[in-house]
Amino acid sequence: MEQLSKEQAIEFCESEKWKDWSDKAIVGFQLFQKRMCVPFSVFHAAIEKVLDRPVYTHEFGLNYDGIVAEYLGKVPKPSFEDIINMIPEDKLIVVTV
Repeated sequence: MEQLSKEQAIEFCESEKWKDWSDKAIVGFQLFQKRMCVPFSVFHAAIEKVLDRPVYTHEFGLNYDGIVAEYLGKVPKPSFEDIINMIPEDKLIVVTV
């Protein structure tokens, strides 16, 4: 996929053309762009609908390739335990009530 330049990504985002796109179209486009071309909140909501599961923000930084593989049908959905285990031990805080 052709990568948009910084200027093109900003122009695309500001054009709001993505507002007419389906969740699948948003994910299929944004997931393979190096720059954000749609607001992150829109992309995040769309990918949760497309993958049919909660996608936690740390996954984007710690398991982006896994998200892509899941989207492409190459790997199954991770379990909640798998998602928690992505967090480095020195960053993990568990709060119980």
